[in-house]
Amino acid sequence: MTRVTRSHQQRAAELRRQLEEHNHRYYVLDAPSIPDAEYDRLFRELQALEAQHPELASADSPTQRVGGVALAAFAPVRHRLPMQSLNNCFSAEELDEFDRRVREGLGIEEAEYVAEPKLDGLAVSLVYERGCFVQGATRGDGETGEDITANLRTIRQIPLAFRESGNSVPELFEVRGEVYLPHKGFEKMNAEAAARGEKVFVNPRNAAAGSLRQLDPKMTASRPLAFYAYQHGFHRGWTPPRTHADVLAQLRAWGLPVSTLIETVRGAAGCLDYYRRMQARRAKLPFDIDGVVYKLNDLAGREELGSVSRAPRWAVAHKFPAEEAVTVLENIEFQVSRTGALNPVARLKPVFVGGANVSNATLHNMDEVARKDVRIGDTVVVRRAGDVIPEIKEVLPDRRPPHARHVQVPAHCPVCGARVEREADDVNPRCTNGMSCPAQLLGALLHFVQRRAMDIDGLGEKLLAQLIEQGLVRTPADIYKLGVEQLAGLERMGEKSAANVVAGIEKSKDTRLERFLYALGVPSVGEATARDLARHFGTLEELIGAAARDAAGEGDDSIKAKDRYAELRKVPDVGPVVAAHICHFFTEPQNLEAIQALRDAGIRWPAPKAAAGGALSGKTFVITGTLPGLGRDEASALIESHGGKVSGSVSSKTDYLLAGEAAGSKLAKAEKLGVAVIDLAGLREMLGGSG
Repeated sequence: MTRVTRSHQQRAAELRRQLEEHNHRYYVLDAPSIPDAEYDRLFRELQALEAQHPELASADSPTQRVGGVALAAFAPVRHRLPMQSLNNCFSAEELDEFDRRVREGLGIEEAEYVAEPKLDGLAVSLVYERGCFVQGATRGDGETGEDITANLRTIRQIPLAFRESGNSVPELFEVRGEVYLPHKGFEKMNAEAAARGEKVFVNPRNAAAGSLRQLDPKMTASRPLAFYAYQHGFHRGWTPPRTHADVLAQLRAWGLPVSTLIETVRGAAGCLDYYRRMQARRAKLPFDIDGVVYKLNDLAGREELGSVSRAPRWAVAHKFPAEEAVTVLENIEFQVSRTGALNPVARLKPVFVGGANVSNATLHNMDEVARKDVRIGDTVVVRRAGDVIPEIKEVLPDRRPPHARHVQVPAHCPVCGARVEREADDVNPRCTNGMSCPAQLLGALLHFVQRRAMDIDGLGEKLLAQLIEQGLVRTPADIYKLGVEQLAGLERMGEKSAANVVAGIEKSKDTRLERFLYALGVPSVGEATARDLARHFGTLEELIGAAARDAAGEGDDSIKAKDRYAELRKVPDVGPVVAAHICHFFTEPQNLEAIQALRDAGIRWPAPKAAAGGALSGKTFVITGTLPGLGRDEASALIESHGGKVSGSVSSKTDYLLAGEAAGSKLAKAEKLGVAVIDLAGLREMLGGSG
């Protein structure tokens, strides 16, 4: 092995520069400047140089794209900022409603949007440190994804280092985008698989997802995957421009591929025009799209609008009409939900629709079955609603066979055999057995233990089904009676696994009121409403008391409909229907007994401090950026527990901006308005070192 000289270093650097330039021209610009043979010659020269002098190897070298050592598993990656999903719209009317909410939220006459094709691929996050690609992850559940850095390195459209630009390179920068499989690559992959006698992929999206999740990066490298960037995420050492369009221009300057189909449009009319043009071009595009996405162009406006639940208020996905196919409905069965509703499910003669083989489809409810006059044996049109959920669009009555049968609602629950009843105003019949029905109990328990509720690790569907079958769990409170010995005796459970589950159960006892309310499964109460209820009432006792007082006025004919449930309707976004569900749930004796059993089992949450005497009493806070070791919900709860109020947008009424990393436009607005800016250490100092 010869000594590394300066000329070796310079030649390696020059080869890397040339190869990345040719990669960019070939894969991103689609404008190659040299023949493949010349590219291969340069590549082999760099390989040989790095092999001869391993110290010359670099993480951003093009030779690193061929794949490394196979992995045993994917490590979890917690996203610094959640990778949110998008709300959908399916019509011009729903688009108008989205645009109206944006304009009213910002107090403007017309909004400007960036419109882009919605690629049917896999969302990923790329993290660059001082311009060098250091980590890539899947979206996962939005909070935590899987580390697929080695696999993403093999995709030649993803630069391993930012190209030189006039702007300074950020200390840390996250790029978000979509990995997809172009049609030509998909067809080639399947042809090669078929020739080898292997199973072919159903559609490009499944092929892309499967390729990215290969434990051997060499396998991923052999797949013709592609990538488009569409958003920035977490960043440090970078000042965002004013608009999203400018962000995309910066991404292009750094060498990231950004779709040339993206346009800036004005108002709902501009969005709809873009939608129609993309729909007309859909069949001729070299990749699959299932709709378009509209994003508010103004980044400061995005901060002001914020998010609801897990979706931003400033963006929406406008889905294309579902793809359709014709098949035969062979039977209708009923599935029992956690609320006891018997939901009709169509069993179909398998048919390929919307890029997937479909053998089951939803019929929603019995009113829908009657409206469409669906009968067993009918020939039906099946569509994938939003290109996701298969449903029966319509029956073809002229093809109805003589033996077609009407759908009969079962008199007894198909799971537990209990009596089935249907209230006059209910769209579905219901099992009357409550949580004594295994299906309802399983659904309720799965909801109770999920991560965003009580967050009990290790209690999955199969284990819970075993516990129900063995009679070990009949209510959520029974979970807290389980011991290692009981669990270790179950199928596929050893002592170590059992001990981990018990530890997870014990850990879940320390929770927050909003999580507990969501875990209870109150009809119509999702995460956002549970959080609003907890913040408004402060304690469970106050909420139950309000429900009791509202229930006392239910039978008073002198109370007008708009005034019913007066206390519950003081909570933001709680209307009469949701208030009725909350009221009824918290006045049912069996529900109150179940709540008490859970409290007796040791479930607890911090008691709120009185607002009047709290250290932050009367102060309004806005939170922005990423706080070290503390999520937004936890920070909000901390402030409110000391008497403070948390708002979503900065205004002249804001007292403090609690700013973490990547604070963004809220920080600029706070400084402009003269609002005091503090970090987490400053907040804790205001609380006297507590929190």
